[in-house]
Amino acid sequence: MNSPEALTMSIQLMTAAEGYSVQGRGPSIAADLVALASVAIGARALARAKGRTATGTGSGRTGAVVAMAVGLIGMILAGVALAIADGGPGTGNGVVGSAFALVLGLFGMVLGVWARGRARTRSRRVPADGLPG
Repeated sequence: MNSPEALTMSIQLMTAAEGYSVQGRGPSIAADLVALASVAIGARALARAKGRTATGTGSGRTGAVVAMAVGLIGMILAGVALAIADGGPGTGNGVVGSAFALVLGLFGMVLGVWARGRARTRSRRVPADGLPG
């Protein structure tokens, strides 16, 4: 049976939940996740370019390019989310999350560029004896 205390608690919870909406934060959350993926891909590509991973024989070039592309997509999503947001920071429309996604996307792109440079350097190394192959 429903006690008066439980009913009062559910009314309080429903009242508190009325003001909370993920709808305004949706594009910001999507941009955050995409930008975070670019950071993860870029970090893995950088580790592979430095030769720190034992799996696979790749140099990390593909991962570097993917990290740059995904970072750019995350930054575009964040820019769109900022453009459609009503209000400023603290209004619950995802403005702060979108700004954070811009920073994460840029960081993912920088990791991708860095990994690509390391992969290019690693692929041009010459053996100690100077003979190719």
